[in-house]
Amino acid sequence: MRLNGTTKSFVANHVAETNAGAVTIRAFKEEDRFFKKNLDLIDVNASPFFHSFTSNEWLIQRLETISAVVLSAAALCMVVLPPETFPAGFIGMALSYGLSLNNSLVFSIQFQCTLANYIVSVERINQYMYIPSEAPEVIEGNRPPVNWPVAGKVEISNLQIRYRANGPLVLHGITCTFEGGHKIGIVGRTGSGKSTLISALFRLVEPAGGRIVMDGIDISSIGLHDLRSHLGVIPQDPTLFNGTVRYNLDPLSQHSDEEIWEVLGKCQLREAVQEKEKGLDSSVVEDGSNWSMGQRQLFCLGRALLRRSRILVLDEATASIDNATDLILQKTIRTEFADCTVITVAHRIPTVMDCTKVLSISDGKLVEYDEPKKLMKREGSLFGKLVKEYWSHFQSAESH
Repeated sequence: MRLNGTTKSFVANHVAETNAGAVTIRAFKEEDRFFKKNLDLIDVNASPFFHSFTSNEWLIQRLETISAVVLSAAALCMVVLPPETFPAGFIGMALSYGLSLNNSLVFSIQFQCTLANYIVSVERINQYMYIPSEAPEVIEGNRPPVNWPVAGKVEISNLQIRYRANGPLVLHGITCTFEGGHKIGIVGRTGSGKSTLISALFRLVEPAGGRIVMDGIDISSIGLHDLRSHLGVIPQDPTLFNGTVRYNLDPLSQHSDEEIWEVLGKCQLREAVQEKEKGLDSSVVEDGSNWSMGQRQLFCLGRALLRRSRILVLDEATASIDNATDLILQKTIRTEFADCTVITVAHRIPTVMDCTKVLSISDGKLVEYDEPKKLMKREGSLFGKLVKEYWSHFQSAESH
């Protein structure tokens, strides 16, 4: 039953992932592969359940056999003994209770086994109860100023990250400084550690070594709420909540309707919202599926504009949107966050060409950190290779 409970989670996880990526799976015609994998996971899950069922049936058969043997032995003794040994009423009562012994014994043992099996669920709940929690949201004795960060300077010193206590390092001692107001581009191949570095800025993963200092404050010394509420982020996968347009842009109700409309205008969403019958009270379903992917990304931009954070992080924000929306997003960021520190994880190389500096990561190590033009001229530069690869792929796609 413990194996059954563990393997069942794999089935549920695969179904959830398949449902979330159904469009992509159909686009690449991989339905058969995912269907086969689902059947394989169900088979793996059904195997321990089948063994549990068969062992239970075998137990019942043995108990019924024991009960039949006991009853037969009792009846034989009564037959063999002299007739005057037991009165007829006693013999009838003994045989009657002997017949009910079978059911009583089977139910008693079966309930004990069921309890032992289902106590596995309690074990699993107990495991989740003792999973280490995140750091406290607020540390009363050490809270940053209300207007922190002022300059937006980020100093990363010998940063080391691992996802498990005894796991390998994902980031190997990265050291660099993002000056306040600079535009920083982070590039690298898939799996190089770009998103891990961004996760460290928000303390989604805690450093295994080194530290990150923002405007003179070590982010590990303050609460998570105090850190994350002062940073802005536009993620790769835009997240919208079930509610209204107003709630999705300003979930904490800190801004007026005039400010929200102003931000919608800057994000090129004013007309789209005005066309809705209820305006700012228009419905947004879960995950924002009643809005296009580009509009969802612009909603995330609107959130960042309302917060006016001095440090803005773009985690491959343009990876899943069209070029027109990308231009709107980039233009708005250049205009509205001109004096802010903008850290961009690049998917499309042109998005970081106008950055102040570009940080190249390979296998969790900082390879180079300099101005884009200087890196382009440097022989053997990783950034230069990525630019050449991008343009060669782009030209190949244009020719086709």
